[in-house]
Amino acid sequence: MKFASVLSLALLAGTMLLSAQSAKVALKPVADGLTQPLSYVPLPTGPALIVDQPGYLWLIEPDGTRRPEPVLTLTNRLSEIKHGSFDERGFLDLALHPKFASNRKVYVTYTAPLRASAPADWDCTLRLSEFTLPAAAPLKVDPTSEKVLLEIDKPFANHNSGRIAFGPDGLLYMGVGDGGNAHDQGKRPETGNGQNLQTHLGKILRVDVDRPGNGRPYSIPSDNPFANGQDALPEIYAYGLRNVWGLSFDRGGKHELFAADVGQDLFEEVNIINKGGNYGWNLREAFAAFDPKSPRKSPETIPTQGARGEPLLDPILQYKHTGLKKDPEALGISITGGYVYRGQAFPELVGQYVFGDWSRNWGLPQGTLIVARRPDSGTGRWTLSTLDVAGADKFAGYITGFGQDNEGELYVLTNGSNGLTPGKGRVWKLVPAAP
Repeated sequence: MKFASVLSLALLAGTMLLSAQSAKVALKPVADGLTQPLSYVPLPTGPALIVDQPGYLWLIEPDGTRRPEPVLTLTNRLSEIKHGSFDERGFLDLALHPKFASNRKVYVTYTAPLRASAPADWDCTLRLSEFTLPAAAPLKVDPTSEKVLLEIDKPFANHNSGRIAFGPDGLLYMGVGDGGNAHDQGKRPETGNGQNLQTHLGKILRVDVDRPGNGRPYSIPSDNPFANGQDALPEIYAYGLRNVWGLSFDRGGKHELFAADVGQDLFEEVNIINKGGNYGWNLREAFAAFDPKSPRKSPETIPTQGARGEPLLDPILQYKHTGLKKDPEALGISITGGYVYRGQAFPELVGQYVFGDWSRNWGLPQGTLIVARRPDSGTGRWTLSTLDVAGADKFAGYITGFGQDNEGELYVLTNGSNGLTPGKGRVWKLVPAAP
C-alpha cells in the first residue's frame, strides 16, 4: 500500500467552541483497502487487529502492510447484511483479554441470525463470543474455538452498539443498543427499553468472563448494582442509553469509563459511566427532555428522576445536530466515541477526550474531529473544540471508529462511503502537523 503524502481530515470551521487548547494535527495514512473498519486493537508485539464490519479481522503491520488472509472470518456466522448500502449489522468489536499474552483469548461482538426462541418478527441476535488466537505464525483464530458467552435478541437491525472494553478491574463491559427503530419505540413496552431493567437492551453490562457460574459461561460480579437479579437483570451495570458507539477506559487519571451515546434528532452526548447510573434515555436526550411523540421538540420540563426515584445523570457534554437549522453548536449527526489522550505526541491534549462525529451530512463524507476538555473545577460540562487539522481541504471521510496503540497514540478509522462498499475503508494515525 502506497501513499503519496500525509493527508488531513476536513473539519467544521467557525463554531462557538474553544480552540486555545487544541493541538495542530495531521492524519498519516496507515492502511487502506478495507470496507468499514470499526475497531483498532494493538497486539502486545506491535501489529494491530482491525475489525472490518462485513465480517473480517485483519492484521496490520506497523508499516501499514495488511496480511492478505484475515485472522478471523465471521461472514458465515453473521445475520443478513446489505452490502453496498448503509447497514449497522455485522462484525462490531473486539477486545483482548487482560492476560492475553498468556491465555491468548479474544472477545468479539457481532450480529448473528435471529435465534429460534426470539419473536418471529424480530431482526437479529447480538452475540458476545470468546475465541482463542494461537501464538504460532501466521496468526489465525481457530473458528472452532468459539465459546458463545451471551446472546441478546433485537427487534430491529439498527442500534446494536456491541462496543466492549475490559476495565482496570479485569471485568468485561459491553454496550447494548436500545433495540433499534426510533424514539425507543416499536416492538417493546411503551416506556421503551432504556428504562426497562428487565431487558439488556439500552444498557451497559458488566460480567466476569473468567469465572463461569450459575449455569452461565460467565459470572456476575458481586458488586454489580443488581447482582441479586430480583428487580433487574444482574448483568446490568448502567442504563438509560440509546446506542453507545464508543466505550473506553481512560488509561490514566481515575480510569473513568467514557461512553459516547448516539442521539435521536437533536443532540449527541458523552457520559462518564458510574455503577448503577441512569442516563435518561428515553426520558431525556442529553441535557434536554425527550418526547417520543414529538422528537424534534424538547419539552420544557426536564425530568430529574427515573421510575424508582433514582436521579437521572447528566452527560459531560452535548452538541447539536447539523441539518435542522444553522447553529454554531451543531457539529454532526452521529457521534463516534474515542479516547482520553495519554500519548506523547500532543502534550496539549493530555487528559482531554478526543472523539469525532460520523459526518456533518448524511450524503457527504464530512467527518469531524473534536476534543473535549474537563472543566477546571473538575465538575460540570466539558468544553469542546474542533481540532485544527492541517490540509483540511484534501480529505473527506465518514468517521467510523477510533483506536489507541500501546503508547497511547490515537488512530482514526474512516469510510469514504456511507455504505458497506469494499475498498473505501482506511486507517489513519494522528500525528503532529508539519511546521
